[in-house]
Amino acid sequence: METLLPVGDVELCVDTAGLPTEIPVLLIGTTIATWDDEFVERLTGRFVIRYDLRDAGRSTTVDPDSPGYTLRDLVADAVGVLDGLGISRAHIVGMATGGFIAQLLALDHPSRVASLVLVGTRPVAPGPVDDDLPEHSPAIFAHFGSARPVDWTDRSSILDGAVTAARVFSGSPHFDAAEARAHAAHVLDRSGPHPASARSGLLSTVFSKLDCSPRWRERLREITARTLVVHGAADPFFPVGNAKALAEEIPGATLLVVDGVGAELPSRAHAEVATAVLAHTAP
Repeated sequence: METLLPVGDVELCVDTAGLPTEIPVLLIGTTIATWDDEFVERLTGRFVIRYDLRDAGRSTTVDPDSPGYTLRDLVADAVGVLDGLGISRAHIVGMATGGFIAQLLALDHPSRVASLVLVGTRPVAPGPVDDDLPEHSPAIFAHFGSARPVDWTDRSSILDGAVTAARVFSGSPHFDAAEARAHAAHVLDRSGPHPASARSGLLSTVFSKLDCSPRWRERLREITARTLVVHGAADPFFPVGNAKALAEEIPGATLLVVDGVGAELPSRAHAEVATAVLAHTAP
């Protein structure tokens, strides 16, 4: 069920599934559509919460190309979602750049985090990585340097471009183009009216324009929440060495590497990842 929830000076579109009396799990991606419905349905016995970030989906959209807020404001928004739903403590699952929000939520609001799951993310913000972390693969750089321009006013062009990018980000021979196109169409259909909203939802471009300082990697050992790190073995965007660093630097963290998966959460990985999340969030 979707609703618009006032959080500070914005309205965030929030979707919930399950019963409020069940174990609360907050999924943080760029949009509600980051998390496929079929994956959410596998999280049985959980009160699952998804939401659109600012400048994405059906939440307040001002200008994704020039956001007037910081990464820490997005962390405050996540706290605001929990407050608005009357939830004092939840299990937090952050995917990709949503994993930045999840890490900072565990660091700066530890009393609100029952446990932490980090999916396909890394311990540093957008920009140059630390010397000991693997950078984007050559295929990613080649894609950004040679991809055909997308006409963001044309649906077919947008979806064609999304599938091309998803294929590169998958890095896997098991890539399903039809599934990627359907997923992109769902994200696009939920995009806000601003011309850049689709780019924000499909490519998480807003993160590259945010002030993400100060660094938080040096604080990872302060995380007290029980942590599971999930990562695709074939991820070319945040290669798996980033996940290994997270698992090594967060006390007691467990690492699950999913074979045949890249920077994505495709249907072929839903069962394995959902089972791991259920086990991790069990009472």
